[in-house]
Amino acid sequence: MELKLYNTLTRKKEVFRPLDPARVRMYVCGPTVYDFAHIGNARPVIVFDVLYRLLRHLYGPEHVKYVRNITDVDDKINARAAMLGIPIRQLTEETYANFQEDVKALGCLPPDVEPRATEHIEEMKVLIERLLANGCAYVAEDHVLFHVAAMPEYGKLANRSLDEMLAGARVDVAPYKRDPMDFVLWKPSKQEAGSAGGATGNAKSVEPAWPSPGGIATPGRPGWHIECSAMSWKHLGEQFDIHGGGIDLVFPHHENEIAQSRCAFHTPVMAQVWMHNGFLQVEGEKMAKSAGNFITIRELLADWPGEAIRFAMLQTQYRQPFNWTEAGMREAKRTLDHWYALTSDVEPAMLCADAVTALSDDLNSPLAFAAMHELRSEAAKGKTGAAACLKATAQLLGLLQLSAKQWANWRPASVGIDETKVEASIVARNAARKSRNFKEADRIRDELAKLGVVLKDNKDGTTTWEVAR
Repeated sequence: MELKLYNTLTRKKEVFRPLDPARVRMYVCGPTVYDFAHIGNARPVIVFDVLYRLLRHLYGPEHVKYVRNITDVDDKINARAAMLGIPIRQLTEETYANFQEDVKALGCLPPDVEPRATEHIEEMKVLIERLLANGCAYVAEDHVLFHVAAMPEYGKLANRSLDEMLAGARVDVAPYKRDPMDFVLWKPSKQEAGSAGGATGNAKSVEPAWPSPGGIATPGRPGWHIECSAMSWKHLGEQFDIHGGGIDLVFPHHENEIAQSRCAFHTPVMAQVWMHNGFLQVEGEKMAKSAGNFITIRELLADWPGEAIRFAMLQTQYRQPFNWTEAGMREAKRTLDHWYALTSDVEPAMLCADAVTALSDDLNSPLAFAAMHELRSEAAKGKTGAAACLKATAQLLGLLQLSAKQWANWRPASVGIDETKVEASIVARNAARKSRNFKEADRIRDELAKLGVVLKDNKDGTTTWEVAR
């Protein structure tokens, strides 16, 4: 089956042809580990997990390599560690562990490699030395800067001229820059008086520090952009197939990555295909702490199952803006309730061809879901084959990964309900129904309803319950 992907670099949908079909390589920018990831961060994680699953289906799991980095050296990390009064390494370890828990709950497969920036300092310095040697970078006041004029095609990914980029960018104004658009590859680290720093940024150092490249005597640390160039090179090579991330990373991060990598290796491209997911809004508004609508993945997982969050986000094609709403979450949960009920006693079978075709057309998940809803209708008529196909196709998308019992037993952590008492009430109600004491059965049902508990009855008695929304 032919896979087509929209390439931000060429601004068109193209047939995907990997450099080596036996070694399909994808790199996606991962989190900066200083705080809980928000739901905007969840979108690229989910989108590129779907692509990873699809590539594994098309080329075979052993022929796909997915790298998603961890940025564990950054100004935000330094500031947060200082504010909390804890060592930087402690902060990054705790935050990374939280991120792993959250994305696992969203049904995402772990990448094949999850490199940390701090473990690739030597690779960064090698790239910087190459750029200095070929005149694409220079040293100024203990900084190493990339000279944008050395890259004639700079701005191609963003599709903007230098003047347009300068007008819209937040660039550091520094007298030592040859050009305002030049960006930092390496910078000096702030140190306490008398402190030599440390390779992992111990508590005595104001900032983490390493021996600097370019003959600079002052210890320093890398700029953000060089980190991804170094890690992708280390694990995927000088050129690879797909580079992904959110639309907000196109400029300057991805534009700068391309400039660094191409100039260091003298290659025509860094990645063949550049993919970017659209922005996320909350109830029609931009998410922001100042607006009071800032939601972390962890907070959302307290109220909704991870698969419902995943399903809701995939309702919108990945390149389009996604609007998170409470109503959308409720509908996603209801749909999955039905899918789990229909597929509880079947084994996954062959995939739905129409859904796979839709996914192969630039990850058109809404069209894939339309085909799956047709399967749901057939499964509801008792057609076991349709239910088995629905289950297999949903699992390709990272859905229906739990048993029906696990799904039914999910409860929102934010609702304080005594489950033991609920179960006891259900036993009493079932006994009342069996003895045809329907008045008592209704009383127990209404009492539970006041607590926010919705009962789900079948001919054999109440078997499941959930919290009303």
